[in-house]
Amino acid sequence: IGDSRKIPSLFFFSKMTNLPPIGIRLLPSLDGTPNSSRTLRYKIFILIFTFLCYTSYHLSRKPISVVKSVLNRNCSLSISDPSVVVNTSSHGNNTKWCDWKPFDQDNAGSLLGSLDLAYLFSYAVGMFISGQVAERVHLRYFLSAGMISSGIMTILFGMGYFWNIHNIAFFIGIQVIGGLVQSSGWPSVVTCVGNWYGKGKRGLIMGIWNSHTSVGNILGSLIAGIFVNTAWGWSFIVPGIIIGTLGILVFFFMVPSPEEVKCELPDQLPATKYTDRATESSDLNTESYKEYGATNSQSSQTSLISLDKSKEKPISLWRALLIPGVIEFSLCLFFAKLVSYTFLFWLPKYIHEKANYDPEKAADISTLFDVGGIFGGISAGLLSDFTGMRATTCVLMLALSAPVLYIYNLYGSLSLAHSIGLSMVCGFFVNGPYALITTAVSADLGTHEVLKGNSKALSTVTAIIDGTGSIGAAVGPLLAGVIESSGWNNVFYMLIGSDIMALLLLLRLLYKEISSSLRRS
Repeated sequence: IGDSRKIPSLFFFSKMTNLPPIGIRLLPSLDGTPNSSRTLRYKIFILIFTFLCYTSYHLSRKPISVVKSVLNRNCSLSISDPSVVVNTSSHGNNTKWCDWKPFDQDNAGSLLGSLDLAYLFSYAVGMFISGQVAERVHLRYFLSAGMISSGIMTILFGMGYFWNIHNIAFFIGIQVIGGLVQSSGWPSVVTCVGNWYGKGKRGLIMGIWNSHTSVGNILGSLIAGIFVNTAWGWSFIVPGIIIGTLGILVFFFMVPSPEEVKCELPDQLPATKYTDRATESSDLNTESYKEYGATNSQSSQTSLISLDKSKEKPISLWRALLIPGVIEFSLCLFFAKLVSYTFLFWLPKYIHEKANYDPEKAADISTLFDVGGIFGGISAGLLSDFTGMRATTCVLMLALSAPVLYIYNLYGSLSLAHSIGLSMVCGFFVNGPYALITTAVSADLGTHEVLKGNSKALSTVTAIIDGTGSIGAAVGPLLAGVIESSGWNNVFYMLIGSDIMALLLLLRLLYKEISSSLRRS
C-alpha cells in the first residue's frame, strides 16, 4: 500500500510486518491516493470498525441482566403464560416451579449478585493486566484473541440451559474467565482510536464513538429479549457468535497505528509549534505534576514528541499514576461506573418488578436508558471540547444526576410514558460523565505533555482508569443484589450517594480548571 515492505498473503505471523495479511488487500480504495486522503479514509475505517468491535463487547455482556428476570421470578404470575418454559412437570404448591435452579431459593438475589461480582471483579483485575500487555504486544493479535475468547465464554454460559446445568460453580466459573478475556477490549480500542486521532475535537469524536456502549446494551437487550421467555440459552449464544465473528475480522482487517501504513500521525507538528501548544493551559494543569516529584516540564518541552517510535518504552503503573489527574478521575470513575453498571445489570429486573411488565417488555424499556446515554456521552464530549474543562463538565452532570435518580425511583413506574421519559433522562446524566472519563479524559491523560510524546502510555493509563472504575462496577451490582431484598428505595439511595462521592472526588480539579479559566480571561 505504498511502502517497500512485502505483505504476505497467508503467512499470518510473518516477522516482516504486523499488517493484516489478507484484509489490507481487500481495501484497494486505501491505496493509490494522496497521503492525506488515505489517512482520512483509514481514520474513518478505524473509527467505524472499533465502534463495531466494542459494541459487540457490550452486546455480549447485556444478556445476563435480561435473563435474571426468568432465572428467578414470581411463578404464581406465570402459570397462565403460555410462553413460560416449565422446568418440572409437577409444581404443585411450589411457587418457585418456573425458576432455574439454583436460583429458586430465598438467596436468589445474592446468587445473581455473585454472578455480577465474579464477572466484574475478574474484569477489573484483568484490566490492569491487559493495559500492560496491550503496550507490549501487537494490538491486532491481542484484540482478536480477546474477542474470540469472549465469544466462546458467552456461548458456554448459554449452553448451560441446553445442558441442563444447575451448579452455581459452573456459571461463576464462566463469569470469571469471561471477565478476564473481556478486559482485552477497552485498552485496545481506546489505544487504536487515540493513535489515529489527535487532541483537537477528541471529546466530540470520542463522545459520538463511545455510543457503542449504549448501542451494544440496546442490541444485547433486544436480542436477549427475543429468547428470554422461550429458551434463554439463545440469549447468550447469539451475542457470543457475533463477538467471535467480529474477532476473526479484527485479525484480518485491524490496523492499530497510522505509522504501520505510512499515514500521517496526529499532532505531528514541528517542535516549535508543538511547544507553543504545550505551553498553553491544558485541561489538566501540569503544575500538579511537580507535587509528585516530576521534573519541570518547561525545561523539556522541546522534546515533547519522540520522533523515533522504536525507542519508546512502555511506562510502569506507578509512573502512570503520577500523571496529573489520573488518580482523581480513576476514583471518580469507581463511583460513576458503580451507578452505570448497577443499571446495566439490574434495570430490567427493576422495571419488571416495579411496573409489573413481562421480562421481554421490561428488557425493551430498559434500552431507553442507553438511548439517553448516547446523547449524554455526545453532549458531555461536545461541552468539554467547547469549554476545555473536562472535570467541570463531569461535575455538572454528576450534580444533576443525583436528583434525577431520586425522581426516577419515585415516578418512573407510574405509567409507560413516565418509564420512557425518565429512563432517557436518567441515562443522559448517569452515562455522560462515565462516557467522558473512559474516552476523551483517558486519551488526554495517556498522551499528557509530561510524557514528552511517549505513545506507549495510552493503554496503561486507560487500563488504570477503567480498571479502577470496574472495581466499582463489580461492587455496585453486588450491593444491589443484597440491598434489593430490603426494597428498591434503598438501592437508589446507594446510587445517589455514589454519585455524590464521584462529584466530591473531582473538586480539586474543578477548582484548578475554574482558576485557570479565570486567569486566561
